[in-house]
Amino acid sequence: MKDLVEARLIRRYKRFLVDVRMPDGSVVTAHCPNTGSMKNCIEVDQVVWLSASNNPNRKYRYTWEYSQTGLGHTIGVNTYRANQLVAEAVNAGRIVELAGYKDLYREVKYGEENSRIDLLLKSSKQADCYVEVKSVTLLEDPVSKGIGYFPDAVSERGAKHLRELELMNRVGHRAVLFFCVQHTGVKEVRPADHIDVRYGNLLRQVANAGVQIMAYKAKMTQAGFKLSRSVPVVLL
Repeated sequence: MKDLVEARLIRRYKRFLVDVRMPDGSVVTAHCPNTGSMKNCIEVDQVVWLSASNNPNRKYRYTWEYSQTGLGHTIGVNTYRANQLVAEAVNAGRIVELAGYKDLYREVKYGEENSRIDLLLKSSKQADCYVEVKSVTLLEDPVSKGIGYFPDAVSERGAKHLRELELMNRVGHRAVLFFCVQHTGVKEVRPADHIDVRYGNLLRQVANAGVQIMAYKAKMTQAGFKLSRSVPVVLL
């Protein structure tokens, strides 16, 4: 991710907007591509990096891509990057659990609840693999333990995706919930029962039924992001 602009965060509001202070002191409004609560990800005056668009039809030129916390952790804010990171890693053969598939399709309709799967992997030698990607950015206190949680807010949509994955598994396909960790302080991923206990219980239910749960952590620098290594998923 080259040519990013460094700025300072002033505030996030209306979910999709942030005001930032640019290096010249001017204040601009940027797009925040994150539908979650962004709990523990926002600190006033934290360093943020923005991508810039030259499209004259865009209302907001800048998009918030990632930020740095006071503890020095880097957080990938743009949740839409998660699907790109996973797709790139699968194609490059860096996700050993998802190796051997010839074709990768994105945003394919499936299931019974008007859903689209993030990634559909196909091969003549394996069952179709339905991969739902979730971005993990919530690190709770004490941060030294490195426990990341999902979701960061009550998620009916997330529960729907779990039900759809369980259905795909039940009819003979391979179903995977893939946590894309975009927080350098996270060392393991757990369901956020303290935020959405129904989601946590459903996650354990579908895992017991055969849906595969995995997590990989992104290496994030100004040169670019890429998934670098797996991290444990704990379903206690």
